[in-house]
Amino acid sequence: MEMKIVKLETFCNRFVGFLVVTDEAGNQGWGQFSTYNSDITATVFHRQVAPHALGQDTDSLEQLLTLVPEREHKFPGAYLKRALGGLDTAIWDLRGKIAGVPVTVLLGGTPGKLRAYASSMKRSISPEDEAQRFLKLRDEFGFDAFKFRVANEYGHDVDVYPGRSEAMAPTIRKALGDKVSLLADANSGFSPKRAIEIGRMLEQNGVEHFEEPCLYWELEQTKEVTQTLDLNVTGGEQDCEFVVWKEITGRKIVDIAQPDILYLGGMCRTMEVCKMAAEAGMSVTPHSANLGLVTLFTMHLLRAIPNAGKYLEFSIEQADFYPWQYGVLRNDPYKIEDGMATVGEEPGWGFEVEPNWLARSEYKISEHTS
Repeated sequence: MEMKIVKLETFCNRFVGFLVVTDEAGNQGWGQFSTYNSDITATVFHRQVAPHALGQDTDSLEQLLTLVPEREHKFPGAYLKRALGGLDTAIWDLRGKIAGVPVTVLLGGTPGKLRAYASSMKRSISPEDEAQRFLKLRDEFGFDAFKFRVANEYGHDVDVYPGRSEAMAPTIRKALGDKVSLLADANSGFSPKRAIEIGRMLEQNGVEHFEEPCLYWELEQTKEVTQTLDLNVTGGEQDCEFVVWKEITGRKIVDIAQPDILYLGGMCRTMEVCKMAAEAGMSVTPHSANLGLVTLFTMHLLRAIPNAGKYLEFSIEQADFYPWQYGVLRNDPYKIEDGMATVGEEPGWGFEVEPNWLARSEYKISEHTS
């Protein structure tokens, strides 16, 4: 039965934003905008997305995701895609709740476990301190894969301090031994020449994943690194336009694709990128670098796609780094046991927002009037 969207509500602060979609039967679904500047995304949503979505059928999501960028063609880019991501994830939640199944089932997957890698966001931490942090996480949660940072973010070959990038992999490998997987992220920090030098050192220490080695928009730089190194070069988190993804996958700019569901515009658009990657023979290890809902959405995706990568990115940062993560949800979808995350059986996404958080947030509403 077709059900029209009659109400779109947002609850936001600067860091976190939720969107609630209500259909004419009173069914509701909850989604989330990408974290950071979520209040700005909410403004874009009510101005440039909600007017096109209200009165449309909830089964027309895929058409809406094409319609809105066409109607708003003067304003392409990141904020519009982030606004669409909120709508998309809310409608998927609504669909799951109506059907009584988790979203992953609607995507063709099943609930269950996923191997997670412990993802560090800290660039100034010393190699020795990072190694000790990883050892504690291994012993407490059973992680057997770990990602550390090299370079300085957009650092143009200037490290956080001299010698840090060179010291990270050997120090961590010596501390954790040969039975764990190691990954490294440069966050666009290197020139191709320097990325290849560091990449060779990473290879010597058994690192299997080298993320965003060069300026991400300079595709030729990344391709040079990909073609030269033996380890997997990865990237794509920043890219929110299909035309760029066609280049990344069609020309095999990287070995492994890393879309971010909420940067890209939601689950439908991410599934399209996953198909592009599959046609190019590439696996997908999405970017999910915080414990906002992007990680939960990614869990449902990875349980459904045939070309899922080996593991889920799972941030290990706590209140000193991401204070806004706390006091948001009533339940915890992020329990790690034996190094594994679990997609549960709950309908939709399976999360509940803390009422006290909602009461403190900025509220906006768009309603269908005809």
